[in-house]
Amino acid sequence: MARGQDSGKIRQYRKPLNINLGMVIFGAIFLYITICVCSYFFRGKDIRPYTVMTGSLSQNNMYTGIALRDEEIIQSNYSGYINYYAREGERVGSGQLVCAVDESGQLREILNEQDADNTTFSENDLLELKNMITSYNATFSKERFESVYDFKYDMEGTVLKLANVNMLDSLSALNDSSNSQAVALCYTPQSGIITYYVDGYESKTAQDITEEDFKQENYDRTQLISNELVTSQEPLYKLSKSEHWCIVIPVDRQTAQELEEEEFVKVRFMKNQYESWGEVTILDKGSEGVFAKLDFNNSMITFAKDRYIDIELLSENENGLKVPNSAIVNKEFFLIPKDYVTKGGNSGNTGVLVEKAGEGGTLTTEFVPTQIYQETEEDYYIDDASLSAGTHLIMPESTESYTVSRSAVLTGVYNINKGYADFKEIQILEQNEEYAIIKANTTYGLSAYDNIVLNAQSIESLNELIYE
Repeated sequence: MARGQDSGKIRQYRKPLNINLGMVIFGAIFLYITICVCSYFFRGKDIRPYTVMTGSLSQNNMYTGIALRDEEIIQSNYSGYINYYAREGERVGSGQLVCAVDESGQLREILNEQDADNTTFSENDLLELKNMITSYNATFSKERFESVYDFKYDMEGTVLKLANVNMLDSLSALNDSSNSQAVALCYTPQSGIITYYVDGYESKTAQDITEEDFKQENYDRTQLISNELVTSQEPLYKLSKSEHWCIVIPVDRQTAQELEEEEFVKVRFMKNQYESWGEVTILDKGSEGVFAKLDFNNSMITFAKDRYIDIELLSENENGLKVPNSAIVNKEFFLIPKDYVTKGGNSGNTGVLVEKAGEGGTLTTEFVPTQIYQETEEDYYIDDASLSAGTHLIMPESTESYTVSRSAVLTGVYNINKGYADFKEIQILEQNEEYAIIKANTTYGLSAYDNIVLNAQSIESLNELIYE
């Protein structure tokens, strides 16, 4: 072939290798993600740690109770417009003027003729109104919006009573100008705390209370208000005559048993955060429910206007180390008499002398290190990692032997401070559905800030290595 023809052949051009930095970075990221995904699917069990902290169990000890007192409803012997002069919630003495019933209507006309804007209140009167508003604002709850109406009636009644007290001169002038007493004056038959409402609970006892009584949507309360028309034999006011009173709350049977054992329980009143001790009486009505009656001999005047009272039972909660129930496990251990446990080896570890058959059938002893997990007066708890049932042990400096057979169960958790599952026995002081409070700083137990396995079921054996 001619030389010119050879030079006319077409050859493929090879592009030079051009490394793109972006592709390198992308490849590295892709490789990392692949390794992470593979390690996730092929790694061992997911053993999550939990750090032990001191604490106590939070319990729901909030209740709404029904207050029962020695209450007497004073009824009217007259018909007419009523005007109150004693302030609600205060103590009145025997024979004290409480209200007046305007049978003729003349006093009502006098009061209407007077300009309400000219009514003046003393500093004490204004302070009382301010305290009522502040107290209501502090205890208002959207869930109990009906209390707004009670507050409205309380404020109207208080304002009218304060105004009426300032108009007693008009009452005296009216009676002096009439041949007969135009306004009937009503005095207390005995001393007590005066309130201006009725609700049908005045004659009830703790034995009469049922579950239906705690449904506040069915509660019917009648407020007695100044300048309202009252007829004969209708309620005028109410007297609470004794400082001895009680609160009834619904409880479950377990709580009832605990309260009955305590006999007295400390109670916090949510209205003003006041605390007092109540004497406990349990009322078991079978299918109708279980109730706790808490008797008090003080503070009745503070809650005289309240039928439903929110309280908190302040129980003596145990303090200790708080661990989740998922970390708690029961494990079986061998019981080894203390006389068979000794120290040996260069490290001075605790262990036992195990009898073994040597060459030619001769019996020899071998020191086997063991770990102690708990003890009684006579025995040590030893795990089955180093021993097995039927193993013969020799008592140190003696020919006596013991065959491993007896066992018992310990309750504990797995400590992972050293990177492996080390069983620690625990003593539970108190427990609920999620957590347990355990005794701190026991000989074979836990201390604060120890790391334990959150899910004890993820551990298959003692001394299992933990990979986090």
